[in-house]
Amino acid sequence: MEQLVSQLSAADVTLSAEILDRIDELVAPGVTMNPDDNSYGAAELTPAARRR
Repeated sequence: MEQLVSQLSAADVTLSAEILDRIDELVAPGVTMNPDDNSYGAAELTPAARRR
């Protein structure tokens, strides 16, 4: 709970257009840096991964 409370003020932070542009220069929009973050993907749908 202490960690949650300490982070709640971040909800009110608004990044400027300049900062967002800089972030987009470093990592293009829509790019997933870690493929494991893609959640559901082809691996979960392959016949070998199905339970039935």
